Amino acid sequence: MRYCKKCVMPDTRPGIKFDEEGVCYPCRHYENRAEIDWDKRWEELERLADKYRGCNGDYYDCIITGSAGKDTYYQVHVFKEKLGMNPLLVSVNNFSWTETGLHNWNNLLNEFGIDAIQLSLNPQVCKKMFVKALEKVGSPTWYFDLAIYAWPIKTAVQLDIPFVVYGENTNYEYGGSLGNKETYSAIDQIKNDVVKPVPWEEWTDDELSLKDFAACTYPTGAEIRKANLESIYLSYFMPWSGYENMEFARSRGFKTLNDTGEWKRDGFIEQYDQIDTVGYLTHCWFKFPKFGHFRVTEVASLWIREGRMTREEAVKMVIEEDYKLDRRMLEDFLDFTGYPEEDFWKVVDKFANKDILEKKDDVWRLKKNVEKALINGGQVQEE
Repeated sequence: MRYCKKCVMPDTRPGIKFDEEGVCYPCRHYENRAEIDWDKRWEELERLADKYRGCNGDYYDCIITGSAGKDTYYQVHVFKEKLGMNPLLVSVNNFSWTETGLHNWNNLLNEFGIDAIQLSLNPQVCKKMFVKALEKVGSPTWYFDLAIYAWPIKTAVQLDIPFVVYGENTNYEYGGSLGNKETYSAIDQIKNDVVKPVPWEEWTDDELSLKDFAACTYPTGAEIRKANLESIYLSYFMPWSGYENMEFARSRGFKTLNDTGEWKRDGFIEQYDQIDTVGYLTHCWFKFPKFGHFRVTEVASLWIREGRMTREEAVKMVIEEDYKLDRRMLEDFLDFTGYPEEDFWKVVDKFANKDILEKKDDVWRLKKNVEKALINGGQVQEE
């Protein structure tokens, strides 16, 4: 295991790569922004908008995938207000909401005047699948995440809307298996390893059959080609910044958890990203026992690249906060699934990467030699 010399991202993040100087590719990609002709890329986006604007007459001419988040606000602004398109927002309903998230969802629809389709997954299936995925792969909301990927594409095919817009290319911006070459096309996004490929046979049993997964079965390549579907990442066409998207969204009525005072999340250094739901974030936290990093590492790495934080400041925050599982998140997840907390921690122990973690006061933390590599920005040395 080693850490990037510029940011605080470890190479345990699935699919991430480092160059010979020990710098992660996302840091290099950020540096490369200075060489990009962003005016030219915006012209490319305008040509795409011209191609699809009004393609369905007075019907929708594009789908924006999103929730009630800061990035969705920005996507809607770009495609409805700047490019003059008639988008349909397609989303997957949360199994629990924060009051802040509900405000942001309702404000988004009212502020921009946009239609939305929100898929509410069968809660009985969700509960069973959350437990199965927790125990099998240590990714509790595998099923929910697959719906987030599959539902907008299924909707586009079924409603004959040929243009689908995503926010950032997560693999390119943050590191992942598809992230070494930048492209505006999101057609291969399902292969980005965020949702691990697991055969449906692993999930079906006497209680669950394929018909229970209808909302989450991804269209075939033939179906997508027949629909002449094109999907893109908006982050290709403009320098993407979650922080700046948040600032824009706030100017249009979006509220952070700091704004509402509803909740200060342990294990986070910001209170504006993924704030619409509660228990879902337990799934995100599983990155720490498996890979030794969570949201502090991810956000601090972005802030370092953007000049909002020094590496030294980030290292301190990672050590102090990144291991923490917020109690409200865990309780919400356990309440929804009915899963015993004692069994949950046994699953955590099963998936914990003991090469880089050790238990301190019954809590998994980075080993001292790992912390030393984090501080110095380099390879973990044997203890």
